[in-house]
Amino acid sequence: MFNDFYAKDTSKKVRAIKRAQGQAGEHLTKPPYGYIVSPTDKKQWIVDEEAAAVVKRIFDLCIGGKGPAQIAKILKADNVLIAKAYYAKKKGKALPDSPYDWRDSTIVGILERMDYCGHTVNFKSYSKSHKLKKRIPTTKEQQAIFYNTHEAIVEDAVFERVQELRANKRRPTKAERQALFSGLVYCADCGSKLHFVTCKSFNGSQDHYRCAKYKSNTGSCTAHFIREEVLKQIVWSRIFDVTALFFDDIMAFHEMMYQQRSAETEKEMKRRKREVEQARKRIAELDRIFKRIYEDDISGAISHDRFLKLSAEYEAEQRELEEKVKADQQEVDTYEQNKSDFDSFAAIIRKYVGIKELTPAIVNEFIKKIIVHAPEKVNGKRVQKVDIVFNFVGEINFLSATQPKRQGA
Repeated sequence: MFNDFYAKDTSKKVRAIKRAQGQAGEHLTKPPYGYIVSPTDKKQWIVDEEAAAVVKRIFDLCIGGKGPAQIAKILKADNVLIAKAYYAKKKGKALPDSPYDWRDSTIVGILERMDYCGHTVNFKSYSKSHKLKKRIPTTKEQQAIFYNTHEAIVEDAVFERVQELRANKRRPTKAERQALFSGLVYCADCGSKLHFVTCKSFNGSQDHYRCAKYKSNTGSCTAHFIREEVLKQIVWSRIFDVTALFFDDIMAFHEMMYQQRSAETEKEMKRRKREVEQARKRIAELDRIFKRIYEDDISGAISHDRFLKLSAEYEAEQRELEEKVKADQQEVDTYEQNKSDFDSFAAIIRKYVGIKELTPAIVNEFIKKIIVHAPEKVNGKRVQKVDIVFNFVGEINFLSATQPKRQGA
């Protein structure tokens, strides 16, 4: 009994110390693959250049359309040492068996680790008791994130793009052809994704996308059918137009984007900022009111039943205001971030100047979303509207520069 009490008390003290360290922004774990402890400050992580190059390559391969299993095979084929073998080599120890046997679970762990952006993420898991070894993952709300605590290996924009791609996993087809736009194509009417359709009897030009809610005319939506070859032409043409407009007059391009994205949004964000400020003042006022009625309840100035009724009403109002502040502030923060995204988009344009054909890497870096509308008959011809939403800048309307063409499908 005393042994158990001692272990429990020690565990409680250690947890308290770790909690204090974590809340202060200190690292609670050993540095992940790609970082090492600084020789001058044991609380700091510094980049391990050799391992960091592998981490960057893993993220680049994911942007290029490769899944964790494919990335693991590539690293294994290139004889890249796994983390355990890499550390053994650095310490001059014997390499473990299968030193190049990368696992897809290891790749997933790297791709989903926010620490590579230069941020410290604490309290990602916990144990129920000092008697249990199992660690239970926490929710994002339970975690504590401290930004820019060490040098980044991966840019925030790259990390976020990888998380989006991971949410839209590409599944291999029986025809062994991978969809170039899988997870990016959406129906304009119902908002569902368009599934990639292919088979071994198709020669490639027959591969197409079809609304997920269409089932041989029995579903809740129409087919929204579009061939991949046609979609490639549309996307390549739109990227070419954006690139050409950018290099013709970068200032005009910036001004056009600012006007399209900010004319109405600027007013909306100013309104939301005012509402956030007013809501915060009201929340502070409710705190003062609650304190007063509590004192009146203690002194007997109001009945206890009256106090309970008023406090419930004020608490409900305060919760509602706090939720609104959180939502509106998130919108404002996103807008402020978007205003600085022009440089990121410009970097992508410069990176892929003069592209001859589309690749998964180009598509994933340029395109955030493709919206396909139902086809129409115009002068006896089938035409179909396709909206392209670019990463960082959203949709770009070319009306101010060139008259857009309706793409035939």
